[in-house]
Amino acid sequence: MPTLRTLVAATCVALLPALSPANDLATLGERSAYRQTGRYDETVALCEAFAQRHPDAVRCETFGTTPEGRPMKLLVVSRSGALDPAAARAKQLPVVQFQAGIHAGEIDGKDAGFLALREVLDGDAARGALDKVVVLFVPVFNVDGHERFGRWNRPNQNGPEAMGWRTTAQNFNLNRDYVKVDAPEMQAMLALANRWEPILTVDLHVTDGAKFEHDMSVQTEPLYAGDAGLRTAGKALTADLLRTLTAQGSLPLAFYPSFVKSDDPMSGFADSVSAARFSTGYYWLRNRFGMLLETHSWKPYPVRVRITRNLIVDTLALAARDGASWLRAAGAADAAASELGGTPVALEYAPGDAVRTIAFRGYEYTRMPSEISGTLMTRYDDSKPQVWNVPMRDDMRPSLAIEAPRGGYVVPAAFADLVARKLDAHAIAYRRLDVAGRAVPLQTFRATKTTFAAAPLESHQTLVLEGEWREERRDVGAGALFVPIAQPKSRLLMTLLEPRARDSLAAWGFFNQAFEQKEYMEAYVAEDVARVQLAADPALREEFARKLDADAAFAADPNARLDFFYRRHSAYDERLNLYPVMRSERVLD
Repeated sequence: MPTLRTLVAATCVALLPALSPANDLATLGERSAYRQTGRYDETVALCEAFAQRHPDAVRCETFGTTPEGRPMKLLVVSRSGALDPAAARAKQLPVVQFQAGIHAGEIDGKDAGFLALREVLDGDAARGALDKVVVLFVPVFNVDGHERFGRWNRPNQNGPEAMGWRTTAQNFNLNRDYVKVDAPEMQAMLALANRWEPILTVDLHVTDGAKFEHDMSVQTEPLYAGDAGLRTAGKALTADLLRTLTAQGSLPLAFYPSFVKSDDPMSGFADSVSAARFSTGYYWLRNRFGMLLETHSWKPYPVRVRITRNLIVDTLALAARDGASWLRAAGAADAAASELGGTPVALEYAPGDAVRTIAFRGYEYTRMPSEISGTLMTRYDDSKPQVWNVPMRDDMRPSLAIEAPRGGYVVPAAFADLVARKLDAHAIAYRRLDVAGRAVPLQTFRATKTTFAAAPLESHQTLVLEGEWREERRDVGAGALFVPIAQPKSRLLMTLLEPRARDSLAAWGFFNQAFEQKEYMEAYVAEDVARVQLAADPALREEFARKLDADAAFAADPNARLDFFYRRHSAYDERLNLYPVMRSERVLD
């Protein structure tokens, strides 16, 4: 059996460029035997060159502009004649999107995508697939980050010689932005998704982390989460892809190989369903497939490009074979999602307590005290493969399930524009209410506990809320939004507007002002108010006495004692800690 080093050498030879005039669609990566990767001007030029070489099968488009003014390029590829969204829908063709460079230092997908497309267009790979599939290829998503180019931008990555940067020019991590949609690049990407509705979006990455033999991980959702029919199809897609990649010499994993305890291999692994802020945590909420490829950062760049190329070609072949059934499953999932009102909906997942042991192909290593960090450090010997028998927790269970409202959500006019912009970005339907309503029966959420993050995340002060929905009558002014639950993106809608969801607008801090106390009562005034209340209400006197006896912290806190009385005064702000989105059990006109 060939060793890993033999396979690496053979792969590098196989990737050496064919130095011929016909190879004018080759990247700098290919011409340099994948020691280097090109700058963004090469991407723009190649996009146009592919379209000129194959005018019947390729369109080069600009789908956005970055904050630094660079065009965001897209290749649309198919031999079906369907090179626009309407034609793809009319022909009922599956649309598969491959995006590279969301983290622009992890740039394997750009060079691999151009290589794979050239081979597929020339008939050297996935023969016939382009007759049945429309391909969208975004060579670089984070374009400005790509041009923050330099050596050692990824010090824990084996090549290329220089590469781009993880974040955008505005310092956004695009793979944390799928729900909140702050970055102009993400706004352009979701507009692209709304136009084309790809059945599968493949996000091409490179890992961080430890050293081991496995060369890639492939995660797909729906697999554990979302619609049952799509989960079945997702499991089949994943199994077929892993089987094919293994036959091609890879050692693929179906989970992201991040240790439970950082830097400790024996702590093992826990599988996950990514949060909605990530690409693979987002698309299942739209009843579509999301796939995350992570090549292993310590494998040489030529090897990583080759296995990324293999995944692209293999995925296209599977889409040509099974894409029609994926579309049927997605259509059924859209219909089922429109009927979720009044039922429990799982929005987040986590592994249960069940643990099994897996044989993981790592390397010999030592863990020794470090005089630098003052703690244990791990040092790997990648010349000595070693099987690690380590724990795995992958019995995925819903960790947050919320009963969907039977009607939908109501957003007061004061917050309507903010929320409407986010709903528009995700193509979620809503309507504005023209007539005010008095004492409308609704459900309101009052936070019983608010926990603000001590440090910002992606420019936001995040917020964790505790509380429950309760029945209440509220006035609804004209200009409010009504967002019906009966629509295909109902799971995504709930993720946005359920305040306890990890990536809700509330969790990202868009409504923080609703949980900030703005009005108050001076202490000397509160003293007088308290005496009046105690004199007038014997039951209040008893309640106050009991609280003093039962709660030592309360008894020792003068502000808490005065607040006890202020909260019972008519001047207290009844909207404090009231989440400014409501739910309705009926459809509002």
